[in-house]
Amino acid sequence: MTLVAIVGRANVGKSTFFNRIIGKRVAIIDDKPGVTRDRVYGQCTWNECTFSVVDTGGLTFITEDELSNKVYFQMRQAIAEAAVILFFVDVLEGLLDVDKELAGILRRLGKKVIVVVNKVDNAMREQDSYQFYNLGFKEVFFISSIHGRGTGDLLDAVTNELNCTGEEPVNDEIIKVACIGRPNVGKSSLINALLGSKRVIVDQLAGTTRDAIDTNFSYDDQEYCFIDTAGIRKSGKVQESVERYSVMRAKEAIERADVCLIVLDGEAGIIEQDKKIAGLAEKAGCACLFIVNKWDKVFRETQTRHKFKEHVLAEFKFMKYALVHFVSAMTGENVLQIFPLIDQVAGHRATWLKTPVLNQVLQEALARRPAPVHKGLQAKIQYVVQAAIKPPTFFLFVNDPRLVHFSYLRYLENYFRNTFNFAGTPIKFVLKKK
Repeated sequence: MTLVAIVGRANVGKSTFFNRIIGKRVAIIDDKPGVTRDRVYGQCTWNECTFSVVDTGGLTFITEDELSNKVYFQMRQAIAEAAVILFFVDVLEGLLDVDKELAGILRRLGKKVIVVVNKVDNAMREQDSYQFYNLGFKEVFFISSIHGRGTGDLLDAVTNELNCTGEEPVNDEIIKVACIGRPNVGKSSLINALLGSKRVIVDQLAGTTRDAIDTNFSYDDQEYCFIDTAGIRKSGKVQESVERYSVMRAKEAIERADVCLIVLDGEAGIIEQDKKIAGLAEKAGCACLFIVNKWDKVFRETQTRHKFKEHVLAEFKFMKYALVHFVSAMTGENVLQIFPLIDQVAGHRATWLKTPVLNQVLQEALARRPAPVHKGLQAKIQYVVQAAIKPPTFFLFVNDPRLVHFSYLRYLENYFRNTFNFAGTPIKFVLKKK
């Protein structure tokens, strides 16, 4: 779709406006400047016109700061893709040198630029806004992102410039893949390696990624939506409000994902926080892949990979169904092999089995190991049906659900796993009284 880019220096209200027009709290908002760093995409519909919009990080033009340079690179990528550029400035701080410098860059692009003077909450502030005509652009709009003042007129002007289409249908064939893990395990580097471009900012500073960054990508005729998330630390160590929101976005990404790439640090090893993060993916019913990153830095003896795989499955006993894959996001080693693994586990998560086949396997399992007797009473499992997919969910009809111990349910799960191919995906059994 046609793209509209929102650019400007830090703390002028770009993310507030972005969230307002897409109708969701996607970009993190905070009074602290420089919260947004990566490109954050969304979709806006106005007057039956649907278009994409991208929020960008605030510019500082501090060339000595490597992170600021990376934010600037992300902004340049956004405006290169955009048909219309919304240049945000702040009426309270007035016209600054940074605004003039960015205006010079935008003028040389030859693209449609609309100046948006934000925080104009009343008529008195509007009087102070006319100074921004000095930037040299024809169209200047006065708005308030927080209160919505003037945003309708601005969106009218935007849609008049665009070749609009109706709302795009949702593609159910897209596999949503969330990349999760604790800080500094290489999630953003892995996303960039998968996409083959510098889509998200990578920095040695822990906590560089803040928003959940969605990127649509096609590989071998399969559509994916990769979601880069912020590193999830122990809740007791999360103090800043920005990090709290980042963790919330990461957990929301897990909830809407089909597949979770749980990134582990092959050099530093497994810690307790890795297990808690994996537990979030398991609870959400996602198909899971353990991605052991930084494998190029591990001294490899004979059977090193096999031993580490056994170590991973031993540490994550509650997720022995998950697959383990070893990569180096830095060198690209084994990165492309992740795509067929994603397809595999996503397919297993969407498996639908016929009721006669299920009941034949159930009878075999019951014959091999009948349900145990408890206080003279025995559970009688009558039959099984599949109730849902993503993840596969089965209803077991029994005379008294209280007589079925969780250990026997685990036996049935293992038997079904050994019979059918559910590698990489959780499966659920729900007891129903016959």
